[in-house]
Formats: sequence, structure tokens, C-alpha cells
Amino acid sequence: MKSGPAGFRPPPPPWARLDDLSRYGICLLAFVLFGISGGLLWMVGWNYDGISGGAATKIHPGTYLTVLLFGWSLIVAGRPVQRLVHLANRRPAGILLVTVSGTILAATILRSGPGMAGLLDTYLALGLAVLLLADADDQLLAWLEKIIHVMMTANAVLAIAEFVLQKQLFPYRFEGMAFEWDPRSTALHGHPLANAMITGCYLMALLSGARSLTFWQRLPMIGLQAVALIVFGGRSAAAASLLLGLAYGGLMLLGSLKAGRLHLLGAAVGALAIAVVPAIVAALDHLGFFDILIARFFSDGGSAEARREMFDLLAMFPVGDLLVGPDTDLVDSQRRIQGLEWGIENPVIRLLLYQGFFITLALLGCFLIQMRELSKITEPGLWLPMIMWLVLLNGAESIASKTTLTTKFLLLAVALYRPMPREPAPATERPDPAPARRPRPEPAWRRPSYPFHRTGSRRPS
Repeated sequence: MKSGPAGFRPPPPPWARLDDLSRYGICLLAFVLFGISGGLLWMVGWNYDGISGGAATKIHPGTYLTVLLFGWSLIVAGRPVQRLVHLANRRPAGILLVTVSGTILAATILRSGPGMAGLLDTYLALGLAVLLLADADDQLLAWLEKIIHVMMTANAVLAIAEFVLQKQLFPYRFEGMAFEWDPRSTALHGHPLANAMITGCYLMALLSGARSLTFWQRLPMIGLQAVALIVFGGRSAAAASLLLGLAYGGLMLLGSLKAGRLHLLGAAVGALAIAVVPAIVAALDHLGFFDILIARFFSDGGSAEARREMFDLLAMFPVGDLLVGPDTDLVDSQRRIQGLEWGIENPVIRLLLYQGFFITLALLGCFLIQMRELSKITEPGLWLPMIMWLVLLNGAESIASKTTLTTKFLLLAVALYRPMPREPAPATERPDPAPARRPRPEPAWRRPSYPFHRTGSRRPS
């Protein structure tokens, strides 16, 4: 059977289809990733975000669940080797990411190097989740979409409630110490910047994806997520959402005007919004709603200065050390001297300093290849949250440290921009062209008779 174009999802063979336990397990995985933060884990005695404690507690429960589900899917198929070959054909970038990150993880364990939990949570879990979802059917993807909508709505409502009540339900903690001086909401995803990142991507997905919902169903969800994005205090996420949202809205409006498909109801709602929004903004400003965002833009806590100093930190080490990775104790010492106690706010520079050039090239290369494959297998429109995702990744440590955001973004992309359900019907061979019609016989009066033809005379009238 000929393979269809990129983006189409041919049905898997019977032995490769996910069983009911795997399907329910993937739904549970979505609940765990979108609902369990480091602050919640601390309340049950799991020091996920801290340094002390056992090594097993430094790995997110979602990663354990992903590994178990993938192993179970190999066992229940009855043909583990054949299933791996099948997955390699269907998701080559996922196999590459799992192989490279697993190899680097093994080398890190053998040399007792840093970053083992980051390799597991950030890269290996992402690759295994890609392979696990390779054979997901439409029903499973519909379940995942509903779960993500419910969890992100609950996250936004909880964030707004925390802002209004000035009380964090699951505060972000480091070694048990809650940052009580930080008024930003933490909701279900823990750190405010992690909340802002996933909320910004989900907001863009509501604009260009989630085709199972109508525009009027998505409109209140878009408004709710926009308000939640403000209370999370992410400056980059808020600015990028505003710019990308306006650009996308302008493109859609221009396309509707060119096609002559501008709905009167939509135009009426837009005109009403122009009149009502200023009053809403004034009321929220009177309640002090925008104070936190303004404070974040004008008082960044030294974030801009930290971004400048991280380049100075990079220049302190010779090129030879940067190729294989400098001594991590020396990097930590110099980082604190430079006033970067809260980390290096760029994934490339942090990976270069802690892992070296070769490992950085391998990990980031595989990650970008995986993002490219993800954009090819999903419906059109993923480019909008993908731009948001890649922009926000460069404003924090993000994929250079331990995070579950990579797997969350995968679930969001696959559920809201589902791969095509089936391979297109093969093109049938074109029938042979109709045989040429036999020419009509020439009328008798146009046939030259030999006597006239010989003398060159014309037909007598």
C-alpha cells in the first residue's frame, strides 16, 4: 500500500492498536501532567522541585506513568520488536529522540553527572509519549481534547481565584520554602512562568485549533485564558500573545473581507466589544487588576540584567571546556558570583555550560526535528502555538532543565490539531482516452472527379 502524504494517519495493524488499559492510562496521564504540580507533590511528601530527598522523587509521576504505559503497549502487542519497527516507520523523530536522550542518560549515570532528571522528564518522556500516541484513534484524541479543555479551564479559574483571594492553594516551593513575597498565581502548573507558557500556547490553540468547538464556544474560553495569563505575570507570554493574537485576527479578517464572508452577527459582536471593552478595562483597573502586570513590566527583579550577565558567564570558560562541558561546581560558583542564583534564563546557554556543545547539539537538534515532525502530522494551524512555544522557550531555562512542559505541549498539539484520520483514497487510474472519432466522409460534391481534376476546372454549378 502506498503511503499517503505527510499529515495523514493510516490505520495501524490490528496488533499495534492500543488496548483499553493503554487508552485509559493515556487519559490518566493527561490528568496527571495538567493537574499535579511540584507544590501539590510537596504536600504529599514528594520533594520534586527541591534538592534534598531521594533521587526517585526528582522525577515527575507523569514520567513514571509514561514509561509504564509504553512498556505495557510493547508487551500487550505480543510483538515488541515488530511494534518498535512499526513505530520507527510512523514516528522516526520520536525514535531518534528516545535513542539519543536514552544514550545521553546512560552516559550521565555512568559518570555520575548532573541533569539525569531533566533528561528523563524533558526529553525521554516526550519521545516515549510521541511513540505512545502514534496509534491513537479519533475517540482517544477526542477524550484528550475534553480533558485538556477541562483542566486548562480549571487552571484559569483557580488562578483568578488565587489572585482575588491573595491565597495560593499549591504554592511553588523550593526545599519546602514557599515564595510568599511573589503574589503571582501558581494554580495547577506550579511556577507562574510555567503557567504562563502553557496558558499562552493553549490560548493560541483556541484561536487557530480546537475545530471540534465553534467560535462562539471558544470565545469565552479565550477571554478566560487571557485574564489568567495576566494574573500569572508572564511578561513575554502576555506580549507574545497580544502580538500573535492581533496578527492572526487581522489575517482572518482580511481573508473574510477578500472572500466576502463577513458575518453580520460577528460584525455586530465586534462593534459591541469595541464599545464595552473600555468600560470593562476601566472597572478592572479600578479594582487593581492590572497592577501586577504593570509591576512585572517595570520591575523585572533584575531579569534583564541577568540575561546580559549570562553572556559574560559564557565568556569565562575556554572553548575546549565548552565543547565537552566545564566542571559543574565551577559553573555553579561563577553563576552565584555573577548574581544568577535563580538560574540562566536561556536554554542554549545553560545547556552549553552544564552539558557542553556536543550534547547541546544532539538534544536541541533532536528536539527541533521532533517539533518539525509534530507540525507535519497535525492539522494546519499549529504554526500559531508553535511560534509562541519556541519564543517562550528562549526566555527561561525551560528545556535546559527539568520540566514536563514538553509533554504537555505534545498532548495539547495532538489533541487540538488532530492528525488526519485516514489515508486518502488511492488515485484510480485514468481511463484510456476515448478513441478518435472517425472523420466524416467528404461530401460527394467536394470530391474532385477525374475529368475536372485533370483539367483544373471547378465543380459545375
